[in-house]
Amino acid sequence: MYFCAQINLGMKRYYLFLFTFSMLCASSVKAQNHTVSLISNAASSSAITEYRRDSLPGILRKHLFLRTNLQDHRKTDTISFLYNKYIGELEYLNDTATAPRYIPVYPQYYRLFTPLAYYYSPFARYSEMEWEVPVYKPEQVQPVVLIENDGRFEKVKRSSKLVDKALIAVYLENPQLVVTTEESIMSRQAYKEDVIKEPAPKHKVVKLFETEPVEVKVGESNLLISKPNWWAFGGNGSVQMAQNYISDNWYKGGDSNIALATNLQLTANYNDREKVQWENLLEAKVSFNSSPSDTYHKILFTTDQLRLYSKLGLQAHKNWYYTATAEVKTQFFNGYKANSEELVSAILAPLDANVSVGMDYKLKKKKVTLSVFLAPLTYNMRFVGNKDVNEVKFGLDEGKVFKHSFGSQITPTLSWKIIPAITWDSRLDFTTSYHWTRIEWENTFNFVLNRYLSTKLYVHARFDDSSYPTTGTSYFQLKELLSFGLNYSW
Repeated sequence: MYFCAQINLGMKRYYLFLFTFSMLCASSVKAQNHTVSLISNAASSSAITEYRRDSLPGILRKHLFLRTNLQDHRKTDTISFLYNKYIGELEYLNDTATAPRYIPVYPQYYRLFTPLAYYYSPFARYSEMEWEVPVYKPEQVQPVVLIENDGRFEKVKRSSKLVDKALIAVYLENPQLVVTTEESIMSRQAYKEDVIKEPAPKHKVVKLFETEPVEVKVGESNLLISKPNWWAFGGNGSVQMAQNYISDNWYKGGDSNIALATNLQLTANYNDREKVQWENLLEAKVSFNSSPSDTYHKILFTTDQLRLYSKLGLQAHKNWYYTATAEVKTQFFNGYKANSEELVSAILAPLDANVSVGMDYKLKKKKVTLSVFLAPLTYNMRFVGNKDVNEVKFGLDEGKVFKHSFGSQITPTLSWKIIPAITWDSRLDFTTSYHWTRIEWENTFNFVLNRYLSTKLYVHARFDDSSYPTTGTSYFQLKELLSFGLNYSW
């Protein structure tokens, strides 16, 4: 029994030793495997860290990106997209080595970097009320297609709003910095360096007879508000000439002569654009021609007139005006008969004056200007102030210097621009005292070659039974002159 007990005790110790040894071996292998696992994990972690050194997680990539550290090129820094877009790009401007193509351009901000001007957009934006009470009805609700990100489509709109806000701040706080306006900028012509001007074509002879266009260029000017000026001043002057040469041995005979005609008209008109119109005219006409066959005079005056005319009108209805007129006519030089020393007329001999009251009808179109003056009451006065002039030939009683009469008057005047190069000015003066009648009809056809040269045809028909004819028994008189020369209007 004792022996058996010893055998059982030995077997227990043997099994306990085997269990202990196996546990030690197992723990050693596990520890070795754990060590290998730690080493491999550490190596892989180091590799992953080395691999992810130049990248960012997906969440941060939307807002940040990596760039090389300026102090240590072996490292990288994270930087914000917004910082690089709005502030970091300024670093490129300070770097002379940066090529212009790498500098971004944002043209929507040009108004902040050009000379300051008053623009319409800022005032319009802050002068409008965009808010309104929303009222929705079930039948008016429509399905709307939503856009995931519409920021790219409103980029210009947002930038314009920021620029307008900045400009309004400048207008309110520093208005002295503004130097111009948007209207002045848009009125300037764009400069194109690459445009090559074509050589001017040669003008045809026909185009020399066309009216020369007048270009009016208005430059910059300061705003000036002044009292309206209802006066309009103008004038017209011309020097016309006609010449004829005949040799002494011409087989039909004749005389060489030169004719010169001058005309000057000065106007001063008042129009308040409501009721009152006042027209004033000073007209001077002198025409003469040489007379080689005249043994007494080298030249003879064919036209000699100084005329002052004034017409005051008060609007009655549309084109009708209550009108009063006054006219004075005389001449500059002495007038003689051909081959005679008899003095026919002189300055203030005669002098005609008349005052009329009536109605005036005025019509002004694009090419036609018409005035018809009807005066039922007219006062006429004739004065002869030179004793060497025969007053009887001008209708005065012998030894008298004045003649007074009352009557009526009709005076139509017409100015018609037939074509741009041809104009017709006509004036008819019908005056009667119911004892005598005086009619004068003046017509001037002006053929304009250019702004300074023209040809004129002047026709003056006259009927006057208030004075005796100088030659013959007819009271009808006619004068015509065709001439070429200088003509200028202002």
